[in-house]
Amino acid sequence: MADKTILVTGGLGYIGAHTVVELIQAGHQVHIVDDLSNTEEVVLDRIKEITGVKPAFTLLDLRDGVAVEALFSSQFFDGVIHFAASKSVGESSTDPLLYYDNNISGLVNLIASMKKHGVSNIVFSSSCTVYGQPEVLPVTEQTPIQPAESPYGNTKKIGEDILRDSSRAYENINAIALRYFNPIGAHSSSLIGERPKGIPNNLMPYLMQVATGEREMLSVFGNDYDTPDGTAVRDYIHVVDLAKAHVIAVNRQLEKKQKTAYEYFNLGSGSGFSVLEIIQSFEKINGVKVNYQIADRRDGDIEKIYADNTYATEELGWTAQLSLDDMMSSAWNWQLKLKG
Repeated sequence: MADKTILVTGGLGYIGAHTVVELIQAGHQVHIVDDLSNTEEVVLDRIKEITGVKPAFTLLDLRDGVAVEALFSSQFFDGVIHFAASKSVGESSTDPLLYYDNNISGLVNLIASMKKHGVSNIVFSSSCTVYGQPEVLPVTEQTPIQPAESPYGNTKKIGEDILRDSSRAYENINAIALRYFNPIGAHSSSLIGERPKGIPNNLMPYLMQVATGEREMLSVFGNDYDTPDGTAVRDYIHVVDLAKAHVIAVNRQLEKKQKTAYEYFNLGSGSGFSVLEIIQSFEKINGVKVNYQIADRRDGDIEKIYADNTYATEELGWTAQLSLDDMMSSAWNWQLKLKG
């Protein structure tokens, strides 16, 4: 099923760029769309340096339905991977309308053009946030969906609802939602990794900028959770493992192996680590001290969550291969290359 053309929205972002690399290395043609709101066009050159191929690129905001329609009118795509979305839990709580506008209207425009032009397959970047604060751990795909803890999490739930309803209503729409946990780490080349614009909202890029002296202090939000050390627990997964899962999902669709028109899978490492454990692991693996302080809990954060990957292993043949040590060392190597 190689040499198919895959549209990757948000393909110059952190997870998107790693997935583009894996798609190219699997033999697919890739067309990226991105509005460059949280990345830079130079990532295209880094993808080429890794793969030998510079993918096609269109600067585009998916909220512009006319521009989306023009793109689909100009080229046929065998499948779509949809990453493009605003993704900060904290920011979504202070500016929810931005998140509902960007994350929902962009998806609606995308599906409308897919439907019109006979593009059947979409893999959706979902999130474990759809489970809210689960009552039982680990989380399986049968874990009840809880009310979202943040507008960001709610946009992922609504996105899944839109895909499920569209796949029921329109014969030509097949969707796979990948509910992933916390991607960290970087490509082994150190050419691509997580480097958001402005002040990072996620733990690892902020931690690394504190470690390099770019920022003074890392705030650990809350130390009074019901966890072994009081700090929030998450399931961290290496971004390269995550990227490989997207290629598997795309190929599942191209090979017509989907069992229902809408499928969803958890993607995590299957282990939970606290914020303090992440800091300690980073310090141990890289020999660097991190200046941190305990701060108040942050709106929208959940206490603890980690995945049961059994279904993804059975259906997709996918398991996470890279360790927490791999995540810590590759992330730091990427940061050092940025500084160099």
